[in-house]
Amino acid sequence: MRFYQVPVIVGGAIRLKVSALCAIAAFVSAAPIQAEAATYQVQSGVTSVYHDLSFLSSVGLDLTGTDNTVQPINSNFLVGFNISPGTNFTFSDVNGLTPLSGTIEHTGTVTFNNQVTVGNFSVGFDATRATNNTSGLFLKDTVSLNTTLFDLSAPETLVFDGKDLTLGGVKLLFSPEFAGILGNPSLAGVLGGIVQVDAKVVRVATVPEGASVLAILSISAIVLATKRNKLVSKNTLNCSRASL
Repeated sequence: MRFYQVPVIVGGAIRLKVSALCAIAAFVSAAPIQAEAATYQVQSGVTSVYHDLSFLSSVGLDLTGTDNTVQPINSNFLVGFNISPGTNFTFSDVNGLTPLSGTIEHTGTVTFNNQVTVGNFSVGFDATRATNNTSGLFLKDTVSLNTTLFDLSAPETLVFDGKDLTLGGVKLLFSPEFAGILGNPSLAGVLGGIVQVDAKVVRVATVPEGASVLAILSISAIVLATKRNKLVSKNTLNCSRASL
């Protein structure tokens, strides 16, 4: 008696689970998707830089040369740096712009005091560098010092239409590392310049909200239904053998 009751109870429990999951999946699929989280990658462009040359001179940095640079976006800036093909910086359009991974690579160098050349700058993101004044983005020299020169503030303006990205009014703040190299730790966090990034971007991924949840629920329902069918078939066979 109990032998025959067990498969009925188990089978009923599985049917309840499958029905519940199917009901949830149907609800999720019927619910409207509120938004899409898209991922974009920077492809090319120009980063324009302004420095107060008199201030830089006062801290021991005299700009004495540039090489392989380009015209900045407008006359408000001193010099421009091409965004190079090695760039793999990706971001999400959630909350305006959320950095995800990679770096923005540049070509071009500047020389100070006819002695130290820095450039081929790499802009990356490190959440541990974010403070009240800094965004977590940083600018690193890859030519001679191979260290972070400036932390970047959040942009004062952000313009993005899915293809063109402009980050304007980004403050260059002396990094603790660069301040230490200059022998003036008090420079850390001090304004050293302004940059504007004008970039071409492409969409590389789109994940609708709720899509992954629906997929998981649908797959779970299929797996449970399959297990139920196998169990029912097995128990039916067992019952047939027992009657014999």
